[in-house]
Amino acid sequence: MTNLADGALKVTLPLLAAGLTSSPLAVGTLSAMLMLPTLLLSLHIGVLVDRYDRRALLWLSNVVRVGSLGVLLTCALTGALSLPMLCVFGFVLGIADVVAATAVSALIPSVIPKSGWEKTNAWVAGIETVAQEFCGPVVGGLLVAVGASAAVGASGAAYVLAALTLVLLAGGAGRPPRSGAVQKGVTRQIVEGVSFLWRHRMLRLTSLALTVLCACWGAWLALMPLIATRDLGLGPEEYGVLLSALGVGGLVGAAAVSWLNRLFDRRWVMFADLIGTFAMMAVPLLTANKWFIGAAAFAGGVGGVLWSVNARTISQHLVPDEMRGRYSATARVFTFGAIPVGAALAGVLGELFGPRVALGLLAVPVLLLVVPFLRTMTPSALGEIFRDEDTKAAEAQDGTAESPDGPTPVTGDRSH
Repeated sequence: MTNLADGALKVTLPLLAAGLTSSPLAVGTLSAMLMLPTLLLSLHIGVLVDRYDRRALLWLSNVVRVGSLGVLLTCALTGALSLPMLCVFGFVLGIADVVAATAVSALIPSVIPKSGWEKTNAWVAGIETVAQEFCGPVVGGLLVAVGASAAVGASGAAYVLAALTLVLLAGGAGRPPRSGAVQKGVTRQIVEGVSFLWRHRMLRLTSLALTVLCACWGAWLALMPLIATRDLGLGPEEYGVLLSALGVGGLVGAAAVSWLNRLFDRRWVMFADLIGTFAMMAVPLLTANKWFIGAAAFAGGVGGVLWSVNARTISQHLVPDEMRGRYSATARVFTFGAIPVGAALAGVLGELFGPRVALGLLAVPVLLLVVPFLRTMTPSALGEIFRDEDTKAAEAQDGTAESPDGPTPVTGDRSH
């Protein structure tokens, strides 16, 4: 529900801003305000998630969302809406989104058995793709056509329903372990989270690799509108179809990731994202054929979800419960911080060499990831992480397992 509302608001808020001003800078400022909390507050929110009940934080984030949209709806109905007010709402909604996303990432391993982590991550990735990239924007556009108040009100109703679903989550699984973290200073806890990620070789690799890959995605999304209209001669409808190739690829990746992991091993499934992202960036340099570029976008969408699901599952095995909020927040800064950097770098290179050449140049860092990936993501390293899970799966198939796999707390020793 929240992803659906987020997808609708991606369309609703910029359209509301466009109705108030014709300045591209002003509308761009609103988009920046939605992303700014990720860069400014993620690390502090990670500490919050590791200190307090994660389910309660989800409740709070949805209450803030509903309250903000309620005020926004009142302003829209009374004609009191202004651009600065929209920017404030965007910033508040951005904070609530970071709190909710960080709490959910830390909550999943607490309420799902280890054997279900991979499948759950695939479902989450699929839902994010469908709701935020397809259904949400379409619904948001239709609702804005009816009226701004309808769009804002429907998004608020979705957040209310999302909050009500939390009633179904029983027990105290949302509470982080009591480890004396509350007595530590916020700065010290932030340093602990960043240091934990940096010291662990595999987590460091996945975060740095994801930084490069997300920068490529930011560059592709920034330059593809120019390439599509100027070099490919596509109209708005055709460009929308080309863009949807990313989302379709993501859906295919989410549906197939578990099967592919069993067939080819997680190492090569994640390696497929390096190939897919490289193709997505390099193919526009090599050809102006829209079908080949669309196929490369599809490959990038598939690979992105394959990487995301497996990287989440690996981190859930390696990161202790009391560190999950801070780890997720730190990784989020790497990921979302890279997207605008990639877009800005693509803009500079596009001015100097042209958009297609710029994408080709930015494909080179993806190739540089191949050697460190293969040296770090070795079969023995992955086997050590998933040995318990694979052993239980084998026992279940042989009928020798003593008991069904239940929720297993991840201890600090597991992270090593």
